[in-house]
Amino acid sequence: MHLGTLIAIGNTAKIYLSENKIVKLYNDYLPETEASYEASKQKCAYTCGLSVPKILDITKIDGKQALIMEYVKGRTIGDLVSDEMDQAEYYMNISVEIQQKIHQTVVANEFEPMTEKLSRQIASAHTLDNRHKSALLHKLETMTFEKRLCHGDYHLYNLIMSDNKVTIIDWVDASVGDIRADVYRTYLLYLQFSVELADLYLRLYCEKSGLLKEEVLQWAPIIAGARLAEHVPAEKSERLMEIVNQHLRNERDF
Repeated sequence: MHLGTLIAIGNTAKIYLSENKIVKLYNDYLPETEASYEASKQKCAYTCGLSVPKILDITKIDGKQALIMEYVKGRTIGDLVSDEMDQAEYYMNISVEIQQKIHQTVVANEFEPMTEKLSRQIASAHTLDNRHKSALLHKLETMTFEKRLCHGDYHLYNLIMSDNKVTIIDWVDASVGDIRADVYRTYLLYLQFSVELADLYLRLYCEKSGLLKEEVLQWAPIIAGARLAEHVPAEKSERLMEIVNQHLRNERDF
């Protein structure tokens, strides 16, 4: 199969547009089950009535695992906001409503439990010493919540708008867990680029959902610590460690 035009490069894969289809070509270091696992998540999200690209095939190209999906023509909401910053609140409102629809979805065993995923990430984060890991894992164990579907990497650039329809892409990090953790993850991602955008997002989500900001921020050290396992650049690692230390400083055993 001809790969076609390279249109994006992510942490785990390269994205190509080929014959009006999307080809996600995974990096070699990933488990052999990565493509099939992401496909199963996306198929489940589709079955739940969420707007996601259809899975067309799971295959190998030049020895690399690949996921073939339908091509959704349009622009990401992130690109639209970049072009029209005065419309940021309008588009952010749309994104929050879609995320709430995801969070209202109850699924069974199709997705990895969030607590297992976060525990694994915290344990593998080389930047964290044993004291940090112990404190974070203990805090994670104390969190209680209702299990709901969480995207895990939800932001404006993973939303494609076409003909007033929005399609949600990149389900590789999806899990079942606490929606407050998913909200903080999104908030943390926005903080990398704009405090104003991050604050706008958190305000809108809390207003629409009835969540308190303090409830969401309880997850700050856990999500920041887990993100350190994602091999982020040095300057981002420092910022994440500041968040971990700031929130754990008042913990009894830290």
